[in-house]
Amino acid sequence: MTAGLPDPSASAAVLIGTSRYAHLAQLPAVESNLAELGTVLQDPTVWGLPEAHTLTVREPENATALLDPVYSAGERAVDTLIVYYCGHGLRDSESADLYLALTGSREGAGYTAVEYRHLRSAILSSPARRKIVVLDCCFSGRAARTLAAPSALAAQAGIQGAYVLTASPKDHVALAPEGERHTAFTGELLHVLRQGVPDAPETLDLETVYRAVDHRLGARNRPRPQRSQENDVGRLPLVRNRARASRRAPAGPVIDAEVEAAMISSGLQLARLLRSVGRTRDALPVLRMILQSGPPDADGDSVIVHLELAELLTESGQDRQAIEVLESAFQLTHKRFGPEAVTVCRRLAELLQSAGNHSQACEVLRHALDTLERGMRSR
Repeated sequence: MTAGLPDPSASAAVLIGTSRYAHLAQLPAVESNLAELGTVLQDPTVWGLPEAHTLTVREPENATALLDPVYSAGERAVDTLIVYYCGHGLRDSESADLYLALTGSREGAGYTAVEYRHLRSAILSSPARRKIVVLDCCFSGRAARTLAAPSALAAQAGIQGAYVLTASPKDHVALAPEGERHTAFTGELLHVLRQGVPDAPETLDLETVYRAVDHRLGARNRPRPQRSQENDVGRLPLVRNRARASRRAPAGPVIDAEVEAAMISSGLQLARLLRSVGRTRDALPVLRMILQSGPPDADGDSVIVHLELAELLTESGQDRQAIEVLESAFQLTHKRFGPEAVTVCRRLAELLQSAGNHSQACEVLRHALDTLERGMRSR
C-alpha cells in the first residue's frame, strides 16, 4: 500500500442517494453519482476499497434504511469511514437545521425527512480514525457547521477527526443541471479523483481535492463547495494522484506493497465469505496463510487478520490457539494507541479470564488503560 494512504481493508464507504421523490423534484443524476463514485473508490489506481466494504443505499424510504448501513459500516471501519449523501437537502419551517430528504419527504416538513444530527451521531459513533462526510445537497453547508461545533464534538467521546465536504454554503442551493449525467458537485469530484491534480504530490489529501473541485466549479460559475474539519484531518493523504501516474506504467498497482495489500484484502474477503456460509474450517487456513505471507505490521492489515483468526478459533473451541494469536497481536500493538490496540487487549483479557488466568487478564487490561491514558495525554 502506498505510504500514508488509508488502509482499504480496514475502511468502509456508505453511498446514500435518493433520485425519486413523491413530492419533490426528481434527481435522475443521483443514480449515476452512486454507481460511478463506488467504482472510482474501488479502483486500485485511485484507492482500492474492497467492493464488500462499499455499501450503496438507494432510495431510502425511512430513517432506519438510511442510518442502519452507516452504523453497520462504522462498526467495522477502524481506519477511514466515508459517508456520502446525494439528494434534496431540506430546511424545516421551525428551524434552520439541515434535513436529508427521503422518497416521501415534503418541503418544510422536517419530520418527513432525516435530521442531519442523527446521521452525525451514527458517523461519530464509529471507531474509525478518519471520518469523512460528503454531502451533495441543498443547504449542505449547515452540516459542516453542525458537525464542527465544539459543543457537538465535545459530547462525543474519542473523536479523532472528522472532515465535512459539502456541495454548497449553508444558505444556498446545490445544482443538478438538467440533462447532465452527474450533479454539478459530484461531477467535478469524480473528475478530480479520476484525472488527478497535475501539480500535486503522488497522493492527494482532502484539502487538495477540495481546492481542485472548488476551482473547477468556480470556473463554471456554479455553487462553490464548503468544508469543515477537526484535527486537521484534511491534510492526511486519501487517494493516489492519477495525474502523476506514468503513462508507460500498467493500469493496475505496480508496487510490491500494494500487491501484497490487495492479496491480504482478497484473503480477508474470502475468509469472511467462507465463514458466512458456515465453512469456518476452510476459513482458518486462509487467515493463517495471510499471516505467513509477509512480516507482521502493526500499522497495516496484520492486526486485523490476527483479530479475525482469533475470533474464528474461539468459535471453533480452540481457545488456547486463539490466546496465542492474540498474544502475538498484543506484541504488535502494545506500544500503540488506537482502536485495534484496545480491541486486542479486551479480547485477550476475556479469553485469559475464561481460561482462569485472572492475573494475566488484569495485567493486559491495566496495560490497555495505561495506553489509553497516554494516548489521551498526547492529543
